[in-house]
Parts: sequence; C-alpha cells; structure tokens
Amino acid sequence: MTNDSNPANPEATDGIDLTYATPYERGNLNQTTTWAECIAFYQRLALDFPAVLSFFQIGVSDNGIPMHAGVVSADGVFDRQALQSLRRPVFFNNNGIHPGEPEGIDACMALVRDFCTDSKRLSALGATVYLFIPVYNVDGCLNRNSSSRVNQTGPESFGFRGNGRNLDLNRDFIKCDSLAARVFNRFFTAWDPDVMVDTHTSNGADYSYTMTLIHTQTDKLGGALGGFLLGNMLPAIYADMAARDWPIAPYVHLVGETPEEGIEHTLESPRFSTGYAALHHTLGFMPETHMLKPFAQRYASTRALLEVVLSFTVANAVKIKNLRRDAKKTFAASAELPVHWEIDFKRPEMITFSGFKALRSPSKLGNYSRLSYDRSQPWTKEIAFFSRCHADVVVKAPKAYLIPQAWREVIERLQWNGVLMQRLDAAQPMAVRSLRVDSVSSRAGAYEGHLFHDQMRLSEHFETYQAQAGDYLVVLDQPNARYAVETLEPQAHDSFFRWGFFNSVLEKKEHYSDYIFEDTALEILATEPELKVLFEQWKQRNPDLLSDQEAVLDFIFAHAKRHVEPSWRRYPVLSVMA
Repeated sequence: MTNDSNPANPEATDGIDLTYATPYERGNLNQTTTWAECIAFYQRLALDFPAVLSFFQIGVSDNGIPMHAGVVSADGVFDRQALQSLRRPVFFNNNGIHPGEPEGIDACMALVRDFCTDSKRLSALGATVYLFIPVYNVDGCLNRNSSSRVNQTGPESFGFRGNGRNLDLNRDFIKCDSLAARVFNRFFTAWDPDVMVDTHTSNGADYSYTMTLIHTQTDKLGGALGGFLLGNMLPAIYADMAARDWPIAPYVHLVGETPEEGIEHTLESPRFSTGYAALHHTLGFMPETHMLKPFAQRYASTRALLEVVLSFTVANAVKIKNLRRDAKKTFAASAELPVHWEIDFKRPEMITFSGFKALRSPSKLGNYSRLSYDRSQPWTKEIAFFSRCHADVVVKAPKAYLIPQAWREVIERLQWNGVLMQRLDAAQPMAVRSLRVDSVSSRAGAYEGHLFHDQMRLSEHFETYQAQAGDYLVVLDQPNARYAVETLEPQAHDSFFRWGFFNSVLEKKEHYSDYIFEDTALEILATEPELKVLFEQWKQRNPDLLSDQEAVLDFIFAHAKRHVEPSWRRYPVLSVMA
C-alpha cells in the first residue's frame, strides 16, 4: 500500500508530475495498484482535468462491485454519439481481465496521467480518443494474494484470475455467464472501437523476450483489413518496439516441446478478447509479457507496446476506419461464409527467434526426465512460425436467420452486440434450410461452467416452416452480420450451440415401457420398410448389442416415424435462403 506521503521512486518518476505519481511509481517497482487506489486515482484526475478525462461507471460485477471506464479526448469531446457522428477514431485499452497479470493496469494509469499533465502528449492524440477499462475483472482484483500465479516473478501482491463466480472472463465473451461480460458486450458494441489492446502476462517456455504478441488472426479477419494488419500494421509495431529496445516475438504457442521445434499462431476464437473483437471487424492485440521477467520490465514493455500501437492508430486512423467500414459491407454481401478455421501447417514462415538451450535431466520426483532452460546458453536462430490458417468449414450465406422467440438468451446476446432484428407482426410460412443434429460429442468434463460440444454431425433439409408472430428475423445485410453468423451457425468455433444454449433439443421428451413397446416395435418394423433396412444394418454393425434390450428398442424408437418428435435434434435457428 502506498500513499501521497511516500517518496517517489526516482527510476519510475523521472520527468513526471509527482503530484499524480501512481502506486507503482511510488513503490519499489514490484508493486501493482489495488482496485480502490486505481479508481480513486482516475476519479482525482477526472476532477482535476475535466477537459481531458471523463471517468464513469459502466455496470457492476457478479459481486456487485462497480465497473468503470474512461475516455481521453484532446478537445474535450466525450459524448459517444457526438464522437461517432464525427467519425472520430477510437483506440480501446482493456486491462485486468486477469488481475494476476496487472502490468497493463499500472501502465494505463501512467499513460492517462501523462495525457492529463503533458499537453504535447495530449495534442499528439489528434482526433483519436483513448477509451479504456482500468480493471475489467474487478471481483478478481479484490481477491488478492501473492501465490496463485504459480510460475510468475512478481509483483508482490496481485489479483486472481477467476471472477466472483470463478469464471475466466477471457473465455466468456460469447456465452456471457458473467455480468461483467454482459456489460462488456454492450460497452464494446456501443463504442465500436477501431483498435483494441487487451493486456496480459504469458506462461510457458523460457526465452529472451519480455514481450510477445497475439493479434487478431489475419486470415480470419480477411480481406483488405486482414491484409493491412499483416502487411502494414504488424511490421510497423515490431519495428517500433525494436527501436525502443523492446524487441518482440509472436506469442510462444509451442508446436512441440520447445521453441526450436516451431511455434504456431493462436487461432483466437471469439471466446477470447481478440477473437471477439474480430466479430466486430476491430483490430485486436493481446500483448503477453513473459512471466519470468521482473515486473518492472513487464510494466515498461507493456507501456511501450500501448504507445506504439496507439501511435500507429493515430497516424493511420482514417485508413483503418475506412477498411473496417468496407469489411463490414463485404462480409454482409458475401455468398459464402467461413465459420471454422484451422492452422495451415503447410505454409510455415521462418522467423528469427532468440531462446535458451533446452536441457533434459532426471527428475527428482519420479522416473522421468524433466525439461529446463539454461539462460547461460542463449541462441538466436531461424524457427518455423505457422502464422496462417485456412477455413475448413464454409457455409452458404442465407438471406436471414429466423429465431423462434422462445430462445430469449440467444436473442438478448444478439441485441447486446448491435445485431439488427425484425420481429414478425404476424404468423407466416417461410421457405427455410433447417439442420438436424445427427450426432454430437462434448469435451470431457466441465469447461467454464458448460459442457462444450467439440464435434458434431449435421444434416441439411429444406422445408416450409410456419413462423409465428413475435419470432425474430435477422437479415444479414447489416454491419453486425459477422457476430450473428459466427454465433448462430452451429459449426462455428464458439457458436451458441457449442456452448450449450440449445441443449434441450438434444433430449427426447417421451419414452416407452419396454414390455409394451416390444410388440409395438415389431409392428413398426412391419409398416416402415425403410426403418427395417436401417435396423438390419444396425444389427450387422452391432452384434454385441443384440442381447441388450434397451439398445435394441432405443434404436427402433429413435428412428421410427410413428413416434417422431419434430423438435428432437432439430437445430432451432433456421436459415431463410430467399
């Protein structure tokens, strides 16, 4: 804990106004702010510099703790609608999603303070506004300790990854189990930022870099916007960071056991912040400082990365805004839509990487060899980086999706993300493409409060469906079409179906009594020749199950037309193709 009477650390406060030194700057370079200190700091700045900073509450967490955001503007315009009418660029900095990774919290405080106290820094923003959430996971930030980050070097005390419901908020952007994610969805959509930086700390292998970087995957982002990120923005960020003596590498997601075997890009599905940003055609970055480097180095490199990305955004703001506008139009007009991707291991890129020699030695705990890294034996060499991906599931774009009004949890998430929907005034027949879930398998064990559906097999059908008054029509000719597609197409990485929003349709509601159905089954087989053929094929494939009465009767009951339940295994969201 620090206070205004404590002397400032000269290493941290050189050239700054000591009146507004942060707790990090006043400490020993191994301390991070508490939530209360952080909020009080911004409230004081907003009071003393009302023409520079607007600081306000945006919601509450699951534990009822206030969540805040701030806006810095060089000309004192803070009203969101006014800024959007002027097409002002928006740079968004999210911090503290994992409060045990707090360097972004402290770096953002110092940057905002400098905007308030240094007129040159403020004027350099130009028309761009600096939007920030100081601490996203406020529940976790208040749950402080010094040991939950198992392999991390400092700071002395920090927050916890889980929120009040023990959820990892960087897995919650689509399912929105937490109140925080619901607040974030609405906040992000309302402000529609052009560039986002979400600050983190990494774990994994040992190497020389303090800073590594994840970015919105360029092939998934697609088109001219993805090309601009790959060909212009990323090279500029890497070059500028190197010029500041903070060389960076791609996030070290290992292909094998060590970096020498190659690294691959993290696909970043929409459950993560950068994947979620892509659904809104926002350029997203996730800096990952290395856990084993001193906290002071992690703080300094994070601040440098924020300044570098912000500077590029300011200089290229008009280009970025135009590319985002065009990307939204292009996606909405596309005839085919990729909804699932995989890393392309046939297109490696060779990059220069600096690491440490990997060693194998006998474990003192068991009968195996353990991995370690020898920092006295550094190396720099070319390694394979698998940075590209390709779509492995592509769907034909419907004109619209029809969502029965009963699925209100899905409807409200679409609304939080600005998806335009038309509510039907009257019942009407519609020609639709429907999907049947022929099989589905789930990840073993609970994952972030859900049984996540990993694999599925679907069959496609075309029919006339009687839509009801009050059902929702989602036409894809709109700016937020991508969010709708990647949540409503069941095969998409983080679709609502995969997260279990439609699990009730996977359950058959009626059943049978075996002693009666035994006779009924014989009658059904005699009257449904197609079923009889299927049953004979099933018997040949499963001879061991013929002694299991339940298995035999279940197959006939599940496939018989006589007792069909139309809603069973029928995916509720329908595609209107014309």
